[in-house]
Amino acid sequence: MTQITHVIKRSGAVVPFTHERITNAIYRAAVAVGGRDRSIAEKLSQQVIQVLEDRQEQQGPPTIEEIQDLVEKILIENGHARVAKAYILYREERARKRKERAELASRPSENIPWAKIWHILDWAVDQGVHTTACLSERIRKGDFPEIVQASEKMYEIDVENAVEMIKTREDELRIVIITGPSSSGKTTTTTKIGKRLERLGLKLVTLNVDNYFYNLDMHPKDEFGDYDFETPQALDLPLINEHLANLINGQQVLIPFYDFKTGMRTDKLTPMVLKQNEVILIDSLHGLYADMTSSVPDEQKFKLYLEPLMQIKNSIGEYARWTDIRLMRRMLRDAAHRAYDPRQTLNHWHYVRSSEMRNIIPYISTTDYIINSAMPYELCLYRSKLIHQFETWVREFENDPLRVDAFTRAQRTLNIIKEIPGVDNDHDVPGDSVIREFIGGSTLEY
Repeated sequence: MTQITHVIKRSGAVVPFTHERITNAIYRAAVAVGGRDRSIAEKLSQQVIQVLEDRQEQQGPPTIEEIQDLVEKILIENGHARVAKAYILYREERARKRKERAELASRPSENIPWAKIWHILDWAVDQGVHTTACLSERIRKGDFPEIVQASEKMYEIDVENAVEMIKTREDELRIVIITGPSSSGKTTTTTKIGKRLERLGLKLVTLNVDNYFYNLDMHPKDEFGDYDFETPQALDLPLINEHLANLINGQQVLIPFYDFKTGMRTDKLTPMVLKQNEVILIDSLHGLYADMTSSVPDEQKFKLYLEPLMQIKNSIGEYARWTDIRLMRRMLRDAAHRAYDPRQTLNHWHYVRSSEMRNIIPYISTTDYIINSAMPYELCLYRSKLIHQFETWVREFENDPLRVDAFTRAQRTLNIIKEIPGVDNDHDVPGDSVIREFIGGSTLEY
């Protein structure tokens, strides 16, 4: 039991000290350079705590910066230079992100597909769904079915465009990568694209990268016992690349299987080989992460990116955040398929977003095509299902210094959905809609 009870955050807030955070920070840095021995991280964190306890008698509670400086020092003194470098780079990245957030209002982001955004905004204005007030008025007039139809049509046009682009490159393509952040609609879109391509004589064969997860005991976790599956380093990237190269060269490989119930991987299990008209499909959060497919030349890849690029703002001029739309989608899907409470999804989302900002968003500009999976009508469905919980979270987390991220997201999302009417009946939503992936009732076979 450590003598340290509290730490001082950058904001000046004093919060309870949890020693597992130090262990996890060291272990994450080790994982980034290939290390998987958590016991070493635990021993090093104990050294950090011992120094902090010696200092506390004279200085009082440590600051976050003091702890991080000390972690760097202990790593270097114990001969872990590569881990120390990874930790330092992570700190620098976080500092840069904080600075970027502060400057965001004064400059445009390079990671936003502006041409696509303007097209979607123009469509939203034409449809009268570009503000919560306009959307509400159309819903009150009974236009929900028409909004559904128009939204689905726009999405299907994007899907058809992607199929045509893939088909024109079939002679050189060996991999189709369908990617995007969590709950962007990859599963439904992949199914639709696969069926269309098969009718054109080109078959996508899935390499399920989820089977390449390391065993659960090798994953970092936080002080709440929450494992981080959102980073590409959670996957055995060298083995993925070895199998990709062998498959493209016409060789058979034995695919592993990852059991999410036990958290264990069984290697060399299922044989896989490519036929003449087959192309590898990778449907993954981290499909754009270069190290995942580094063994394959770029000209042999088609990279498709998905995001709900919704353009709608509320009465105080705040646009709906795409990450908040995906958060609501994942809450519903987690609750339906993983027995995961929406509150858990909210509290875990900072991991999701942090990994997206490091490993997904920076690579948007490398994609061949972007599909907008947003449907303005989906907000009405989510309001009915989630608004009371968002209201509760805003009240509960408002003054909790450990849940600032959860409070911010809950408040921001509530500001959008509280201004539109809820729709309880989803019978107007097509059975093959991308939204069915989250609200249930899909007629597609995933």
